[in-house]
Amino acid sequence: MLIDGGKVTAATYMSNTVPIPHDKNDIAACTALAGEMLGLKLVYMDTGSGANKHVSLSMIQEVRKNISIPIIVGGGIRKPEDAYEICKAGADIIVIGTITEESPELIEQIARSVHYNQANTQPAK
Repeated sequence: MLIDGGKVTAATYMSNTVPIPHDKNDIAACTALAGEMLGLKLVYMDTGSGANKHVSLSMIQEVRKNISIPIIVGGGIRKPEDAYEICKAGADIIVIGTITEESPELIEQIARSVHYNQANTQPAK
């Protein structure tokens, strides 16, 4: 699912599609649910490479509430904190690209943030 990331990205141009508006959580949830009902095995929510902003946390949460298949989120993820919050909101996998081309050291920082924070927010057994 292509989500508006604040500017026209290559994904928008190449797919010749209109992205789901950034604030239309209900449209994203219905689209994801329809995909699951049609047999999709996962949902990929993407704002596109180099997007100004990532998929909103509220949209990820709304989609997560409505589907049981894995969610992948990409586009506009620039900080370790964002990566962690996106996972916390319900993403199973994140995709980072453009920012790591500019700052390769962010790969390790993002991985550490997501794994450290997930490990420290798990309920006690």
